[in-house]
Amino acid sequence: MRSSSLLLLSFLMGVRDVQGGSDFRVCAFNLQHFGDSKSKKSDVMETLTRIITRCDVCLLQEVRDSKGKALPQLLTQLNSNDSVHKYDAVASERLGRSESYQEQYVFVYRTDTVTVSGQYQYPDIRPGDVDAFSREPFVVRFKAPRTTIKEFVLIPQHTTPTNTTKELDALYDVLQDVRKMWKTENVILLGDFNADCGYLAKKNRKNVRLITEKSLVWLIEDKTDTTVRSSTSCTYDRIVVHGETFARAIVPLSAKPFNFQSEYELTEDQALEVSDHYPVEVLLKVDKSRVFNGATSLALTGTNHKTSQLKFFSWFVLSHLVLQVLAR
Repeated sequence: MRSSSLLLLSFLMGVRDVQGGSDFRVCAFNLQHFGDSKSKKSDVMETLTRIITRCDVCLLQEVRDSKGKALPQLLTQLNSNDSVHKYDAVASERLGRSESYQEQYVFVYRTDTVTVSGQYQYPDIRPGDVDAFSREPFVVRFKAPRTTIKEFVLIPQHTTPTNTTKELDALYDVLQDVRKMWKTENVILLGDFNADCGYLAKKNRKNVRLITEKSLVWLIEDKTDTTVRSSTSCTYDRIVVHGETFARAIVPLSAKPFNFQSEYELTEDQALEVSDHYPVEVLLKVDKSRVFNGATSLALTGTNHKTSQLKFFSWFVLSHLVLQVLAR
């Protein structure tokens, strides 16, 4: 019985290593002025790497990489520190009304679990509401065969604090535009919405279609602190899912901030070196048949196919060696 248990344990460990776990995690993280200066801090980059490699897809905001060096460095570090997955990124143009302050939206994703099937820079020229956004959404469509939803669209937004109500309402127009263009209902809107405290007054919420529309579910509830500073408690960062089908594809109660300060045992000052926001995340349900097939190397595809097969075979051989030792 003991030998059989060990064999089963070894098999399950091999399954997890091959598949990279059964979770499929979508994240959004405001990096707070991420650029050349922050990328030179090794401790900060190490923490960022640990955070981002938890995610299959991670939206990065406040990327201010004017020299074009910080993002490639981050990708290099991600790929150096994760032996199981490979990472790539797709980024918007630099956005902002002022030449002196511009940001990019960046989606970092695991190339073995996700592929980009479309991208769209919202033009922000809607009649009667031209230039509604300071940083108009950079919309990306992903294929994720391992999830039950298979394909979905992410609409990012980092609102301007002084214009939060208008920008959140205008996001509803972006959603309708994307639904019509790509003929899809599977959409998540996410990012630093500044949707709390002094930036979104309660009296204004009735004027925000993103809040009042019944087909939209706000997964990060009010009074959930997404800020690092102990002196603040605001639900700035949000994840909003559209449509009943997609809502059923979400793992219940999985949407939450990731408190990296507590998780990695950092002081508040150390955490603030990384960002003044916690990332927010949600899990998508996975197709269990694909997880099992992937573990047995029947459904493995892409550049990691041979590596994954070798890892699985190594675990299988190891289990037999353990059994032989115990049988003596």
